[in-house]
Amino acid sequence: MEIKKKRLVIYVVAAFLAGAAVTGGACAAVFNGALGYVKVSKSQYDDMSEVYERYGKLDQLYDTITSSFYKEVDEDAMMEGAYKGLVAGLNDPYSSYMTAEEYETWVATATGEYSGVGITFTQDEDGNFVVVSVTDDSPAADAGIREGDIIKTVDGQEYSDLDVIGNAIRGEEGSEIEITYIRDGEEKSVTMTREKITQHSVEHRMLDGNIGYISISSFIETTGEDFSQALKELEEDGAQGLVLDLRDNGGGLVDACVQVADEFLDEGVVVYVEDRDGNRTDYDAKDGKTDLKTVVLVNENSASASEILAAALQDNGFEIVGQTTYGKGVIQSTAQLEDGSALKLTIMQYFSPDGNAINEKGVTPDHQVANEENSGEDAQLDEALSLF
Repeated sequence: MEIKKKRLVIYVVAAFLAGAAVTGGACAAVFNGALGYVKVSKSQYDDMSEVYERYGKLDQLYDTITSSFYKEVDEDAMMEGAYKGLVAGLNDPYSSYMTAEEYETWVATATGEYSGVGITFTQDEDGNFVVVSVTDDSPAADAGIREGDIIKTVDGQEYSDLDVIGNAIRGEEGSEIEITYIRDGEEKSVTMTREKITQHSVEHRMLDGNIGYISISSFIETTGEDFSQALKELEEDGAQGLVLDLRDNGGGLVDACVQVADEFLDEGVVVYVEDRDGNRTDYDAKDGKTDLKTVVLVNENSASASEILAAALQDNGFEIVGQTTYGKGVIQSTAQLEDGSALKLTIMQYFSPDGNAINEKGVTPDHQVANEENSGEDAQLDEALSLF
């Protein structure tokens, strides 16, 4: 039985997208054959026909676009769009397809060094991209961007995906970028030059009454080690208690989160995850922990790994102060493909040690306290300090 070569390529692409199995012989015939037709077995033909019934529209769209679009078609760009669209069809805000360039900048961010403008932002329930922190002495700080500003466009382009807009803001050092943002209902635009940004996720200081204070802005590769050093310095300086501030922490690397949890828990489960089949994996604490009484601060922008840490500590008797957290209780796995592109896919849901699900629920503080905007006061921190 014979099938045109182009059709078979479409079949194989469709089979790949669907996760269907196509025999190695068929693939070899497609990529190594020099003729316009290749022979496949009846069973192979039946398998591919079944896939084509579902994905045949892809072939029809490809033919129509390449033959009828009024401009010359960039087929590579068209296929990149198809890959992104496939993942977008999951309606999962945390899964995404990244081009090779996008993946490279995404990896750089996880290490704490990247080229950009020095802003950290989250996506609220209305889809707005809200700035939660601005790096000191960064292009964004110099341009006057502040916490609470809403990013509308990057270089005139609107976005709906958190990872995609993040990749758009990062870029080559020395290149220019225009960001339009909204503050108090007024739209403003600034043009900045990207610089190398070194992200420091851990800050610490001593508060009145010898109460140590450590803030974690995100969980990157260096967070665990930096946190341990900060805690050691505060203990050596005579700290009698500790405030752990996870407000506006959008998450990051789960392993870094578990490293921090190890400083407070000397045994038991920090968090466990389950896939859709119910297969469970535990992340356990190791021996050794601080004896300092610790109060944890969270808010509505505390998400993902910061929620894992807050929930683990709450289940182990630590008091939580602030507002109910974001509610991102799922974990993504990122797999790099052969051409350097990558797929970031939600694969598991995580649970607190007591089995509490966090996704779309968040962590509810023991002490509900909201900060008033533009008040110049930190009622949440004041409440935390009152507990010592």
